[in-house]
Order: sequence, then structure tokens, then C-alpha cells
Amino acid sequence: MNAALNVLEAVSAVAGSAVAVAGLPGSVELLLLTFGGALPARRGGRPQGAAVVKVAVVVPAHDEEVGIGSTVESLLAGEPASASFSVVVVADNCSDATAARAREAGARVLERTNAEQRGKGYALDFAFQTLLPEGWDAFLVVDADTAVGPGLVAAARDAFAGGAAAVQAAYRVRNPGTSMRTRLMNVALLAFNVLRPRGRSRWGLSCGILGNGFGLARTTLEAVPYDASSVVEDLEYHLRLVESGRRVEFLGEVAVLGEMPSGEKASKTQRARWEGGRLRMIREHAPKLAGKVFSGRLRLLEPLLELLLLPLAWHVLLLLLAVAIPFGPSRVVGLAGLALVAVHVLVAIAAGGGGWKDVGALAAAPFYIAWKLTAARAIARASRKDSAWVRTGREGETGKEKM
Repeated sequence: MNAALNVLEAVSAVAGSAVAVAGLPGSVELLLLTFGGALPARRGGRPQGAAVVKVAVVVPAHDEEVGIGSTVESLLAGEPASASFSVVVVADNCSDATAARAREAGARVLERTNAEQRGKGYALDFAFQTLLPEGWDAFLVVDADTAVGPGLVAAARDAFAGGAAAVQAAYRVRNPGTSMRTRLMNVALLAFNVLRPRGRSRWGLSCGILGNGFGLARTTLEAVPYDASSVVEDLEYHLRLVESGRRVEFLGEVAVLGEMPSGEKASKTQRARWEGGRLRMIREHAPKLAGKVFSGRLRLLEPLLELLLLPLAWHVLLLLLAVAIPFGPSRVVGLAGLALVAVHVLVAIAAGGGGWKDVGALAAAPFYIAWKLTAARAIARASRKDSAWVRTGREGETGKEKM
């Protein structure tokens, strides 16, 4: 009996230690960014009398005829097309009237057809290769289902005039009140897209590329070509940027608002792409980053911690597992980590201007986490290297399959 208990205790100690160690990098990252994001933002001076920066806004679009016109109009409302500003829509493998609707709204359109190379990364690479020879100084990337807040282009221009290699605006949810799912997504993106970039900016770190509302200087694209082709090409490209010694600046005072799916099927497609792609990046890049950190490149430590931080739902499950294992030290690590997650989420709501509806939505978080478990197989499929990019269906679309 005593021998069996000793074996059980040994197994619990090994399992608890393994789970606690797996969750520790993510908890350290949350602590660093929660504290940094809660501090007042650094105030940098804007350049005075700087030369005009020629900016092209690139909008990758695949079968977006319904919403592309309003996105183009919101971009042109802030700054009409001119020799120093243009909205360029990449109609990528479209089977509908995306190109025509974009032209009618006032955009320049580049049409691309390649049945083998499909996805946002390929569309952006095609656009940049086309536009770089034309002499543009910088490029902004805005998704096709986006409402653009005022001042985006002006803020980006100022940052690029001041020498920024890359920029990222706050990426927020356009439709938080559509359903409980979009309300929870709003809370998640207040943490991921507002608080965390703000925290990195406070510590002088690269804030990250969030896929929507980011910008790259001409010199950056020439040095680090945008040939990222995974299903999370933004994360892949940012890892290459920080490895090259470049930093993305956070434009927290301006925002882009993206529409989040409220239906289960579209939500599962989106989460599988985002989280499966992230798992692939962990597999492919974490060992290399760790090796570089241990060789003395300490500035890559935070990008490594960020990569090892799982999406919050999975991080919470990991911490709950640490608490469930009958091993004292792992339970301490798990409980401390769960408390930190709660503080992180509440600080994110406050920092992002959320309200009591966002706080109230947290009551549904356990059901959301349980739903995430049903997407585990799709996430695993999306993490494969040969995984194809799959477009998330938009609100109100019916009658045809969406990539």
C-alpha cells in the first residue's frame, strides 16, 4: 500500500512539475504585459515639418463584394486619394464582383489569380512587389471587412516620418453586441490587441503585428520581404522582423474595427486558423528562438515568451490542470496563474475602454472554454504545415461556400 502511494506521489510530482513548467512562460509574459499596460503610456514627440510620406493602404480581399465598398469609403473619408495616398485593393482569386465594387468606391484594384498559392500572405506579397517600384514610402494593411477609425493614416505618417520601421494600430471588435460570442471575443481582443501591445510599447519592445491595421516602411520591406505564407502570416512575419532587429511601434490612439463572426461554424473556422497556425509557429520557431536567447540575444526573450503564451482559454485549461494534480507546488503555480489571468482580463477591459457588459460576459467564459475543446481537432489540422488558408464567413452571407 505504501509503495503504491509512493508511486502515485512520484507520478503526481512529475506530472504537476511538467504542467507548471509548461504554463510558467505564459504567466511570466502576462505579468510583464499586464503591469506594463497598466502604466501610463510613453509620450513621444511628433516630427515637425517632416517631408510628406507617401502611403498606400493595401486591402487584401477574397470574395468580399458585400463589404469592400464601405471599407474603401471609410479609408478615403479620412484622406482622399492623391499622389501621396492611395487605397489599393488586391482582389485575390475572387469569383464575385469584389473588383468592380472596389473600383466603384474609389480604390485602385490589383487582380490576382493563382489556384495553388491562396491566402492573405500571397496576396500581400503580390501587392508589395507591385507597389514597391512605384516609390511609395510606406504601406498600411487593412482587412476587407474593416471600419477605420479617424486619424489612422495621419498617425502612421507621423510615425514613419519619425523613423518607425513598422506600426500597428489598436485592432478592436466592430460588432461586440451581436452575440455573447462576439462579446467574449471583444474581451479577448482588448487583452490581445490593446493591453498587450500597450505593455510591450511601455517596455520599449516590439508591439507585434496583429494582421489588421499594421504598416511597414519601404526600407523594412526591402530588407525583410513579405514572403510569409502560413495561415498566420502576420505572426510569422513579425518573428522575422524581431529577429532582424526591427521593432513595431504601437499606435494605440487610433483603431481599426474588424467584424467578428457570431455563428458557431464561422467562429470555429476562424479560431482553428488562428490557433492552429500559432501552434505551428510554436513548433517551428520556439526552439530556434530559445537557442538564440541562450546564445546571448536576450532581446528575443519576450518574443519567445509571447510565442509560448497559449490563447487564454487554453492557458486557463493548463492552469486548471496544474491545480487539479495533487502536488502542492503545481497547485500554487496554477492558482497564482489563474489569479493573474483574472487581473489581466479586468485590466484589459479598463485599458481598452470596455464596460460592465464586457465584465458580465465573463460569466459565460467557462462555456466558451468548453466550446473551444470541441474545436481541438480542427485546430490540430490547421497546425499542419500543409494546412490551407480558409476564409471566415462574414455575417449575413448565405448560399455559397466561403474559403
